Parts: sequence; C-alpha cells; structure tokens
Amino acid sequence: MRFDLTDLRLFTFIIETGSITHGAAKANMSLPSASARLRGMEEAIGMPLLARGRRGVESTPAGDTLAHHARLVLGQIDRMQGELGEHSERRKTRIRLWANTAAITEFLPRALAPFLRDHPNVHIDLKERLSTQTVKAVLAGTAPIGIATDAVDHGALQTFPFATDQFVLVVSRDHPLAGERRIALQDVNERNFIGLSDGSPMQEYLDEQAVLSGLTLDFRARVRTFDGICCMAEYGAGVGIVPLTAAKRYKGALGIRTVSLTDRWAKRQLVLCVRAADQLQRSEKALLDHLTAHGEAREG
Repeated sequence: MRFDLTDLRLFTFIIETGSITHGAAKANMSLPSASARLRGMEEAIGMPLLARGRRGVESTPAGDTLAHHARLVLGQIDRMQGELGEHSERRKTRIRLWANTAAITEFLPRALAPFLRDHPNVHIDLKERLSTQTVKAVLAGTAPIGIATDAVDHGALQTFPFATDQFVLVVSRDHPLAGERRIALQDVNERNFIGLSDGSPMQEYLDEQAVLSGLTLDFRARVRTFDGICCMAEYGAGVGIVPLTAAKRYKGALGIRTVSLTDRWAKRQLVLCVRAADQLQRSEKALLDHLTAHGEAREG
C-alpha cells in the first residue's frame, strides 16, 4: 500500500476536526476529492478507517494506527523543514503551540513578544484548546509544545512550570457581595451570570466545574472577552468569573470588586508540556527555554 503526504495530512485533519468536510477544507481540498482519497486509502488497506456517527466521524482501530504513524511521518517532515530553514535567513519556521484560554489571553502575549522580536524568521501557529485537548495533541505529535493545567493527566509528557492562574468573581462595587473577600461558587449559584460565548474553551471548563459541583449557572448574557464580562458586571448586569489578571487589568468608569473563589478548581498551575525536550528542533527548544524562563509561575 502507498500513501502520499497529501493523504496523510488529509487524514490527520479529518481526525482532528471530526469531520470529512472540515478536514477537506483544512487541506484546501474539495469534498469530492477528499472523499475519493479516503476511499482509496480504505481500499488499499482493505478495511474502514472511519466510523460515521451523529457527531461526525471517529477513527476505527485501523484508523488509529494510520493516524499515529501519519503524525510521526508528518512531524518528522516538519522538523526536517524547520531545521533546514534555520540555515536560511529567508526561510520561515512555524511552531505549533496549543494552549488554554488563560495562557493565550493573560500570559502568552507578554512572554511571546520578545521571543518573536529576537527570532524574526519564526512564526507561531497558536491554537486555543482545552487542556485535555492540548495534552492529546502533544502526545500525538500534532503540536510539539502545549500549555495546560496541572490538573489533567499529562501521561508521559515532560512538564515545566509556566504560570499560576486564579479565577475570581467580579461584581459591581455596590453589589451585595462586594464586601466579601472569599466565597464558594455554590453560594452564588442563584445569581445572574455573564459568561463567555459558546464554544470558548474556558467557558467549557467553567461550565464543567459547575456541573461537577452539582450546580446550574444562569447566564443572562454571553460576551467574547473578559473585559466584556467585567464591563457588564460593573454596571450590575450580573456577576462573572474571570482570571484575576484580567480583573486587575480592567479599567472601567465605575469600578468592579473581586471576590476570591474558594473552590479548589479556581486556582490552577499552568505548565508547558512536550514529549521530549531533547528531541525538539532547535527553534522549538529555543521557544520552550524562553517560555520556561519568562513565564509567570506566581499568583496573578
């Protein structure tokens, strides 16, 4: 059986997106062309690679094997291109970095800026994902470096401290809870909340923690940014949960108050994770060393 790099990339995109349509789009390929390539791969192997379901497609055991080896081959190609690119001043190197919302919005801009300034040929392909998704991506070789919380199982990955992320409740300064210093989520369960838009990995995390605590939060509105949550809370539209760093950065007209959340999940350590630091290509290792040295592994 013979598969070319286009076949392998297409298949990994399909697995990553859970959809043949979306996988074809990421591969810059028409759906009929992608379907024909997929049929050709299945005919060459002699068994199905995907199982169709209501939520999209999932890999079969044979598909899992193909996806594993495809990522290894594509990862090696990427490393080869990256290392060859380091010998050319004109060649651009791309590094895939997966991270959760807090890392992307609160810590990475300040940490990445000087690295990109000092490495003009390096481009960062940054993806916002849940910590569990990030760990899976690094384990599978989809991304060489990830940032996730230390609360998830990192398997055999190497981890390095990056930052401390703490959630707080934000309320208007005349809110009944404005004078509280600490509170548990269950004690504000019946309040009106302002949350992030559907599809936000951080909102998914907060919703999951509420469910695990046996709570159902009532959202009056959903906005796209932490500043939006703070603004709505400032005017008394509801209460919100944001990282402490975001609350400190917010500069409104009336002012907000922050209340520490006592729930265990509200304070978490963010860690850098890689499969093996000594196997990273030169630019990836440089990024890992930089983020390890310039992270904010302290309370926000």
